[in-house]
Parts: sequence; structure tokens; C-alpha cells
Amino acid sequence: MTGTGILPISEALKLQPGAEVRVRGWVYRRRDLGDKAFVVVRDSTGIIQSVFTPESRSHAEARRVTVESSVVVQGKLREDPRAPGGKEIQGEELVIIGLAENFPIRRDASREFLLNVRHLAVRSRKMTAVLKIRHTVFGALHEWFRENGFYEVQCPMFISAAVEGGATLFPVKYVDESTVYLTQSSQFYLEALIFSLEKVYTVAPSFRAEKSRTRRHLTEFWHAEAEVAWVGLEGILKVEEELVSHIVRRVLERNREELDLLGRNLEGLKQVEPPFPRVSYDNAIEILQSKGIQVAWGDDLGADEERALTLEFDKPFFLYGFPEKAKAFYHKNDPSRPEVTLSADLLAPEGYGEIIGGGERIDRLDELVEKIKRFGLNPKDYEWYLDLRRFGTVPHAGFGLGMDRLVMWIGGLEHIVDSVPFPRTVARTYP
Repeated sequence: MTGTGILPISEALKLQPGAEVRVRGWVYRRRDLGDKAFVVVRDSTGIIQSVFTPESRSHAEARRVTVESSVVVQGKLREDPRAPGGKEIQGEELVIIGLAENFPIRRDASREFLLNVRHLAVRSRKMTAVLKIRHTVFGALHEWFRENGFYEVQCPMFISAAVEGGATLFPVKYVDESTVYLTQSSQFYLEALIFSLEKVYTVAPSFRAEKSRTRRHLTEFWHAEAEVAWVGLEGILKVEEELVSHIVRRVLERNREELDLLGRNLEGLKQVEPPFPRVSYDNAIEILQSKGIQVAWGDDLGADEERALTLEFDKPFFLYGFPEKAKAFYHKNDPSRPEVTLSADLLAPEGYGEIIGGGERIDRLDELVEKIKRFGLNPKDYEWYLDLRRFGTVPHAGFGLGMDRLVMWIGGLEHIVDSVPFPRTVARTYP
């Protein structure tokens, strides 16, 4: 019964009524109506209802099977507009492979409980839809980079110096008892690699010990980063908007069913095409102040400010021209206006906020050393990074894309933990 001839549920639903089918999966729903037993089975491709009457040889098995039991079902396909997919199986045989104990998840389960049993909650149809969208997002990212001349590279997870700031580092005791840190970003290593490959990217976890408890923060997140030689700010923004537009197009092509299941409004996603609007930091401050938000020029913009800004737009937009103190030391200052940097964040609309941060890097040794000191850092901690400016320096730019935030926005999800199979937050490292 568990051997050949078994079809994915999505393929079985394509057959004509009267066809003999065999499917396997897990019991999604089960109920009795009179002397009939209804067993809805799910697999990775969909769900299908089967009906067992007293005349079927597995009627007793169908009445005792429990939710999340693994089963193989055989019977004839027939039309029924009330059934999921408009067809059901007139059940003849049901074999229980693994009888499940009383499944702990109920429809009224709280978010906290579902996070505690995430190893079971990933089976939900919603989570399955999110994971399929996530699969497309990651695949489309690799597809675009490779089709546009980028080389994929891999960078270390153990680092010795901060990229984004020492306050968010995770210290780790190394084998020689010295202290190293989990990476916040692969940026510095990518910058080193542009001197041989010119256009590079990586997709890897990054770790930040931020004590933020917002709906968009994780302590471990998937990070797509890229660096490109011979380009400035506008060149890297073009890369970003074309990459994001390509990813969204692929999700719309391949995941309509999943987006519908999540209740995602598609109109906004259909408008995600380059070029994206450019909004200056100066203009953003004026917009926020006009809304009554207490913010002054020079302030960094947090989640609340970004949310207020993004509600003004129906597609992603670039926020550029941040003050020096609002960005990390490696961002190049604008020669025509030294108090601001040649940096930009890409903000997703509908209140989702920043999904990409990037900009032009400082390419001159003296300028970089001076800025490191101005930020209260020790140039000796960045000796190998400074070497990149000593030996054949070139103008270059790059960015970091938060993959989980991107999935969150594309899927229209409420919280970033909904976009990751097993989220790690300030309050959670289990399961």
C-alpha cells in the first residue's frame, strides 16, 4: 500500500472523476457525520478530502484515526463542490502509518503557545505557504545575482571586530580561550573579495544582540549582502531595485495560491517595478514633523518613524542622505555636503519599513582612518580592513538585505517570527 502508484495530492486533484487514486500524507481534519467518516489529508502540495462509508473496508480505521496521523488513502475520485479543491476521494482503503497522539494545537492557540511548539506548528497550512514563498524568495535572489554577473562567496561566522557596533555583538569563547564574536555582517570580507571578483554576494545568517522587541527584529537573521567595485550610490541602488523587483515578480508567478491562502492583497506587489522613488532624509524629517511626530534633524529613524513614512507610499522607496552620526563609520560622506553620507535604506510600504541598508563605502585610507577615530574606534582593530585601501583601492558600494523582513513584507505577515521556521529573538531560543 505504501509503495508505487502514489500521487501528490495536487496531481490527484487534476484527474478526472472516476479515476482510482492513492495519496499519502497527514490527517489535517477528521469528523464523523452519521455513519460516514470524513478524513482530510494534507501533503506538501495540498489537501484532499476522503469519505469512508460503512461499506468501505477501512471504515473502522477512518473512524479511529487521529489528527496528524500519517496515512495512505486509496479510492475513486469524484466531484463534490463542497470539498477542498472541488473533488474528494470515495475511500476504499486507509492505512495508518503512524497513529498520532492527541495533537496539542487547537485553532484558538495563542501566538506564544504556537512558538513554544513551533516544531509542530510548522505543519500548518499558513506556515507551509510562508515556507514556499520563502523558498521562491531565496531562489529568485540567487537567480538574479547569477544572471547579472555576481559571484556567490562564503564568509566566516567568527569575527574579531565589529561591523555594526560593539553593543550588539555576541561574544564566543574560542578554542584558545580568546574571545571572538558571531558575525553581524559579511560586509568587510565581501569588500576584500571585490578586488578579485568585482561583483560578489553571499547569503548567510547574521547575529545581533539587539534588545529590540519590535515586530521586525530577530537576533539571528538571514542576510543577503553584496558588494560591487567601480560603482557609487546610484549604481548600487539600481542593483537593489532590480533585485527586489525580480524577487517579487517570481513570487507573483509561482506562489499565487500561497499568497491567496495568506490573504495577501496583490495590488501593491504588482506595482513593484523599478525605478523606486527617492526620498531625502531632509524631506522625511519634514513629513514626520508634519504628522506631529517628535523627531529632529540628525536623529536616526526607528521602527515607528519608518512605519509612519511608509504609509505614505504604495511601493518600496529609497530614503537617502542620512546624517553622518546616524550611519556606521564606513559610509562615504557626500563631498558636496559633508555632514551627510552617501547611504540609503530601502523601505517597504504598508508599514513594514527598512529591508535594505547600504551605500557607498569610503575608499580613501586617510579618510577612513580619520572617520574611525572620529567615531571613537581604534584603527588598529581594523588593520586588515585598512589594507584594502592601501593596495589598489577603488570606488565601491554595497548593501545588506534582510531576507526575513523581505518575506514578511511580501507575505503580508504580522510579525517577523511568522517568516522564519524557527525564530530566534531576545526572548526565545527554543525549540
